[in-house]
Amino acid sequence: MSTAPARPRASLLLLAYLAFVSLGLPDSLLGVGWPSIRGDFDVPTEAVGLVLTAGTVGYLTSSVLAGFTLARVGVGALLAGSTLLASLALTGYALSPVLAVLVGCALLVGLGSGAVDSGLNAYAAGAFGPRHMNWLHAFFGLGVAIGPLIMTGVLSAGLSWRWGYGIVAATQLALATAFALTVRAWRRGSPATTGAATSPVVRVPIRATLRLPAVWSGTLAFALYVAIEVSAGLWAFLLLTEGRGVSATVAGGCVSAYWGSLFVGRVVQGVVAERLGAGLVLRVSLVGMAVGAALIAVPGPAALAVLGLVVVGFAAAPVFPLLTLTTADRVGAAHADRAIGLQVGASGIGAALVPAGLGVLIGNTSVQVLGSALVVLALALIALYEWGARRSTGRPTGRPVPAQPGGEGQTSGPVRPVVDGR
Repeated sequence: MSTAPARPRASLLLLAYLAFVSLGLPDSLLGVGWPSIRGDFDVPTEAVGLVLTAGTVGYLTSSVLAGFTLARVGVGALLAGSTLLASLALTGYALSPVLAVLVGCALLVGLGSGAVDSGLNAYAAGAFGPRHMNWLHAFFGLGVAIGPLIMTGVLSAGLSWRWGYGIVAATQLALATAFALTVRAWRRGSPATTGAATSPVVRVPIRATLRLPAVWSGTLAFALYVAIEVSAGLWAFLLLTEGRGVSATVAGGCVSAYWGSLFVGRVVQGVVAERLGAGLVLRVSLVGMAVGAALIAVPGPAALAVLGLVVVGFAAAPVFPLLTLTTADRVGAAHADRAIGLQVGASGIGAALVPAGLGVLIGNTSVQVLGSALVVLALALIALYEWGARRSTGRPTGRPVPAQPGGEGQTSGPVRPVVDGR
């Protein structure tokens, strides 16, 4: 019988939500601001690829490293330092005299964002239940939605695009200050120090983590999941306009409905997962993604494809947070922080490579191939999840040592049996 996680402190929960909002803000500023940035720097449109590549490299590097260093540094210090780095880098955006400086700042923003993403996911996997874990990721979507509004408001007021980044840099600085002031509270709120753990924490060498098949199956599962989520959102507009004859205005609204279903799904299914268990909701959601992809693949009226998009979005909503939440069940608590770092890093790779590859495939065939590709990816994700679930350890291996707050022996959460979805 498992012990329920302690109720998270309201102050830490609020900070975690705000941190995920802040993660989404810089990502969505660039789309609205780039035409103005390009004009100021007198560079071609495709130069945005340099900014995106630098940010992705930084994000992948820090998200993986954070998973391997979180126990040594402590989550509060990691969040404070990483958010401060992001604030300084965004200030660099606002002050950049040339594109090369902005690209360097993009690398630093990626480093800060990746560490925050990985660190908070690892912490939340042990400290939060399914409801708050889903809501945490829903707040990322809120941040993505707010970013364009900030930049649009700045430009509409006749101000430079630099003000948009300056505003977000100021919010990041305020958040970094809040993290710095609550470093000790994050340690006290850790599952390793609240009495929630039901098994001893263990110290294991890094090579032991890297040898676990469940670590790599989970890492690949994250890459596949994010590949589906991003590919559907990226290419849906083209499918509806060129493949199904929908007007650009209506197609744009349908793409918004897709992202909206992802947000609503995380809010609603967070409550459902807390009642029914993460394991059941995950399996139903993965099947729902495959069903939605099949609706997109079936030749027919545009309404069928739109329905498929909404089904994919709503079904996909809890997958990332719940896969993160149940990482310790698959790999053991002693390996969870490291595994989550690898998983978050892999999600960045999946978001970059697979949608780009689909673009090449669509360019050489037809946009109609999108649905079939999503079906294949969804079925592969189901197979990976089931394989990993059968091989899950549910318990740590290694030499038990006493857990110290923020020390070597700390892990992301207690060991819990799979039966209750935790």
